[in-house]
Amino acid sequence: MRKGHQLRRLVVGEDVWLWSVRHRHTPGPEQGPGRGRPECREVLSLHHGATRATVRIVFRERPGRIVAGAYLPGGSVAARERGMLNLHEPGVVRRFLDALPDGVRDAARGDGPRPSASRETELDGWPLFDALTAADHG
Repeated sequence: MRKGHQLRRLVVGEDVWLWSVRHRHTPGPEQGPGRGRPECREVLSLHHGATRATVRIVFRERPGRIVAGAYLPGGSVAARERGMLNLHEPGVVRRFLDALPDGVRDAARGDGPRPSASRETELDGWPLFDALTAADHG
């Protein structure tokens, strides 16, 4: 059985990407017992094998947008009337990788403009989700 947090490998042409999916929580707006609730999010992390640059695609829970938890299987993200995607499926990860803006993908590969000093990029995953699910329903 696979360990849940083990990096998985995805080969795209000559590029090797390592990826993982994590469920994260941040404290709610009002801290303390019984106050607020933590913000849930799913994070798909893509690490370029050669450059070690990381792209994090983050799905934060918000109205009409659901992340894994009590109602969805682990690693899943969904939107009303748009469907659900399972971030643990390699084919889904490949689609997100292909949907990255060119500048983000090129910087992670070490092409184009010099990547930022941190070598990490964080993106809101919902616009990418919308693009992928629109293609599925269009």
